[in-house]
Amino acid sequence: MSMQGARPASPVPTQPRPLSVTTERLLRLAPVGKGEILAGIAADFDRLAAAAGITTRLRLCHLLAQAAHETDRFRTLEEYGGPAYFARYDGRRDLGNTQAGDGARFHGRGIFQLTGRANYRRYGALIGLDLESSPERAREPAVSLAIAFAYWRDRGCNTAADADDVVAVTRLINGGRNGLAQRRQLLALAKTIWV
Repeated sequence: MSMQGARPASPVPTQPRPLSVTTERLLRLAPVGKGEILAGIAADFDRLAAAAGITTRLRLCHLLAQAAHETDRFRTLEEYGGPAYFARYDGRRDLGNTQAGDGARFHGRGIFQLTGRANYRRYGALIGLDLESSPERAREPAVSLAIAFAYWRDRGCNTAADADDVVAVTRLINGGRNGLAQRRQLLALAKTIWV
């Protein structure tokens, strides 16, 4: 049998695994998200998720719903505001902000809006980066993702996610019930994407 003129077999398209986080799936969760943020998160998500215990559908959906809310649906990895707004964090000893200008220097950045000198120091150490000296790195998608996973693990969020308790997860991420209605909507949507 001659192979001349035979067409090579077309590769069979592969479907992403059910819990895989892809740019396309993130776009379904947040159609207004910025491409570079979505791609940056998707690039490392699956590889890093297991170490944070993000191994079930509920954990994944809760984490992504919280992340989508905290980032204005993946439009930013930096808290909105300016120096005058960030001054509200100055002198906040609970955040480790003990030096003049700490509020602006250590304002919210990343998937979960890491805030305060003490948090930059702690989570930087957990991921092996000196974020206290270079706080702007927390807004890089890959660094932001590593911080979010460390924060999720450190705060024990898996237990609340396993119970499908969006109020408890919100308190662990945000400290209160801020944006709870939107977080519930995003969670419901995430559950239709990751099935």
